Amino acid sequence: MGLFSKFKSILSKTRDGLSKKLNELFAKDKLGEEFYEELEDILISADVSVSTTMEIVDEIRDVAIKEKCKDKDYVIKLLKQELFDTLNYADKLEIKTPAVIMVVGVNGVGKTTSIGKLANKFVKEKKSVTIAAADTFRAAAADQLSVWADRAKVRIIKHSEGADASAVVYDAVASCKAKNTDVLIIDTAGRLHVKANLMEELKKMDRVVKREYPDVNYYKLIVLDSTTGQNAESQVKTFNEAVSLDGIILTKLDGTAKGGFIISLSYEQEIPVCYVGTGETIDDIEDFNAEEFVEALF
Repeated sequence: MGLFSKFKSILSKTRDGLSKKLNELFAKDKLGEEFYEELEDILISADVSVSTTMEIVDEIRDVAIKEKCKDKDYVIKLLKQELFDTLNYADKLEIKTPAVIMVVGVNGVGKTTSIGKLANKFVKEKKSVTIAAADTFRAAAADQLSVWADRAKVRIIKHSEGADASAVVYDAVASCKAKNTDVLIIDTAGRLHVKANLMEELKKMDRVVKREYPDVNYYKLIVLDSTTGQNAESQVKTFNEAVSLDGIILTKLDGTAKGGFIISLSYEQEIPVCYVGTGETIDDIEDFNAEEFVEALF
């Protein structure tokens, strides 16, 4: 299955809602002010934020009026272009090696699974990979991560449960420097973004990487459960304030009819979507493609 087909599949709930409402809107065959108000309502119902929706619709309205356009296909084309431009507003992230990738997020979003898939993806790209099990807080977290490391056939560095997470990071960085490892992926404890002490621990791990490996290409990616919708914004803001996020990994897009949230979230926070989980197996992670994402919405 190609990436476009995968996006078509995982965005089916969002697309079904959008397409039905857009078809009903265009059936009225009017491009007056009422049309644009209804178009705003449709985008908001897909969980695009109000402010981003208004910007998108204002731009479409201005172009349509200027071009004296009343053609449905042309307006759809304008809408697709605006959604694409909005998604591409944040600079695309290119992972360069040697790289350290710290993966953060709240509990239950799919961090461990995403790390396993990401490790496997880099191995397929002929890169050497090590995983650091710096979630020493949750029982059996390192054991679960070890299963994914075995599947991806990569090294894992871990300490005992309850150990200092920063010590795990320190050892992992030292090992990867010594072995000239291409990619180090750091797992972190799932933490509620309102837990100040755990956020401080995250900042400490961040400082260890910067101090011990100052020349490495260092990236911080947040994993977001797509079913959370606009509520993910508070997570992104808090983690971004703590460690300056570089990108987003999306999971569970197939479980929501509100996949539009990522359009406004990425735009307003200026953080690009980098990867999307597309299924349950270790191979089911893809580089995010804005054009194919938008096409899959229609």
